[in-house]
Amino acid sequence: MAVVEIERPRDGVAIIRLNRPEVRNALNTEVRELLAAAVEELNRDDDVGAIVLTGGDTVFAVGADLGEQAGRDVVGAIRAYTHQAFWYSGKPVIAAVNGDAFGGGNEFILQCDFVIAAENARFAQTEVTIGLVPGGGATQRLPRAIGRQNAMYALLTGAPMSADDAHRLGYVSEVVAGNAIDRAVELAALIASRPRLAVRQIKEVVRLGLDTSFEAGIALERRGYQLMFGTHDLREGFASIQEGRPPKFTGD
Repeated sequence: MAVVEIERPRDGVAIIRLNRPEVRNALNTEVRELLAAAVEELNRDDDVGAIVLTGGDTVFAVGADLGEQAGRDVVGAIRAYTHQAFWYSGKPVIAAVNGDAFGGGNEFILQCDFVIAAENARFAQTEVTIGLVPGGGATQRLPRAIGRQNAMYALLTGAPMSADDAHRLGYVSEVVAGNAIDRAVELAALIASRPRLAVRQIKEVVRLGLDTSFEAGIALERRGYQLMFGTHDLREGFASIQEGRPPKFTGD
């Protein structure tokens, strides 16, 4: 049984599923490498318009596999955290979170574009509780997601944050009853039905704009806006409105 599985539940949608239930989806080197490979594979697949990242029904991922980390040297430990594939994915990635997302598991969520959480979801950066500093981007991405003071509270205490609290802070987009995967797949299908070039540009402009000045970000947005005027899908979008019919986007 694969520790990382790819599923295709609907047209345009792919699910990447963590599958190490015996260790609560703890992240070892194999899992990290397979996750990165899965994202790369789906980014090359023209049939996929959006990706859902999920774990099990009762746990998303509890963080690093401490059994592996304990025997790792410093350089090896750093290499284990170098994958940023979800952050740089050209296609939107939605996190569907059931149960605990701790440590490195939460850092993978921070790479996603938005989060759908079940009522039983909990989020935490637990590294400080064992004498570690987060190594997968949490010190930089968490303040951007929930603000400096909320992030410092989470990082310095290691305390879990409930799904409702995460939603209140803007970290989670929706909290759903039952399994988060159904709603995440529904939203992924909606996004996959949108014009692919526009979706890609929006994601890229937002990502790049986070690390630049406001003025430079506006310039990036303007460039993306102008690029769309040469696309078939924009012409189709205008025509569908004028003709009172559903659009038929092709991704061109």
